[in-house]
Amino acid sequence: MRATRTSMRVAKQQRRAMSPPEVKLWALLRRSPSGIRFRRQHPIGPYVADFYCPAAKLVIEVDGLVHDFAEPAQRDERRNLYMRELGLEVVRLPASDIFNDASAVAQNIIDMCSGFIGPSTTQLR
Repeated sequence: MRATRTSMRVAKQQRRAMSPPEVKLWALLRRSPSGIRFRRQHPIGPYVADFYCPAAKLVIEVDGLVHDFAEPAQRDERRNLYMRELGLEVVRLPASDIFNDASAVAQNIIDMCSGFIGPSTTQLR
């Protein structure tokens, strides 16, 4: 599903105003660790993913305290369902985990992506 104009505009705004845990995590993922590329504030249909690994089809969402309330939790579930219907895996990470040990969280994400990435299509020819 192509991104909507609104989600592309919102993604651009969100890249300029990332939350502190997102900034901390992006600092560790931005240089393609282990050769795995990540995108930040990536539009997917009408939604914007905090981080996205296209090779692994993995969406990473950083959840602050606001996601513990009923209404945001319901929106998150609708968004997760939408992305799963597109064949994407969704991982939700508490912001507190990133503040506590961002390096460990980043390494777990990299390991997870390595596990999801299949063989290169050029090797299958």
